[in-house]
Order: sequence, then structure tokens, then C-alpha cells
Amino acid sequence: MFLSLDGTFWFQLLNFAIFFAILNVVFLRPVGEAIKERRAYIDGVHADFERYEREAKALDAEAAQKVATARRQADETVARTRAQADAEAATLVAARTQSAQEIADLARTRVAAETAAVTGREDELSQGLAKLLLARAIGAPS
Repeated sequence: MFLSLDGTFWFQLLNFAIFFAILNVVFLRPVGEAIKERRAYIDGVHADFERYEREAKALDAEAAQKVATARRQADETVARTRAQADAEAATLVAARTQSAQEIADLARTRVAAETAAVTGREDELSQGLAKLLLARAIGAPS
């Protein structure tokens, strides 16, 4: 018979139970605990990664919002400054236009006065010129 239940069988069975108990205490439990600790560490790292990733996305969104707000404020400041510069330029142009108009009016007044003065003496000057030309033409001393 292939299998007999004699003293050797019971001794081998007891030997296997002792070996399994020692193996369990020395190897299987410590390895199981190490695997559990490693799994807990990996899960913790994974959870931290997901949390940091969410925080990074939130910070990116906040940064984008701040950039958009800063751009909007910069655009408003540029528009306001441009409007002030345009208003100041319009004031300067109006003042210079007024000054140029006054200078032109003064020049017109002077030209009109000089024209009137020359026109008033026109007959006298033309008579003097005619006498001068006649004297030169005749050869008489002037």
C-alpha cells in the first residue's frame, strides 16, 4: 500500500505543523505586515499626489483669474490714461489754436493798417514817383 498510517506519518504531520508554525511566525507574518505597510505608504503617496494635484489646479485657476483681473485693470488704466492724454492734447490744441488765431488777427490788423496807410498816401507817393521818373527821363537834377 502506498500510504500507511503508522508512526512515521504522524511524526511527519507533526513536523509539517511545527515547520508551518515557525514559517508563519518567522516569514509569513513579517512579510504580510511589510506588504500592508508598503501598501499603506503607496496609498498615502497616491492620496497626497491627488491632493497636491487638486491644489495645483486650484492655484492655476486662481493665478489665471488674477492675471485676467490684472490685465483688465491694466486695460482700464491705459484707457483712462489715454483719455486723459487726449483731453490734455485737446486743451493744448485749443489753446494753441486760440493763440494762433490771435496772432493771425493781429497780423491782419497790422496789414490792414499798413495797407490803409499806404493807400492813404498813394496819391502822394505816385505823384513823387512820377516826378522822379520825369526828372530822370528829361535829365534834370532831382
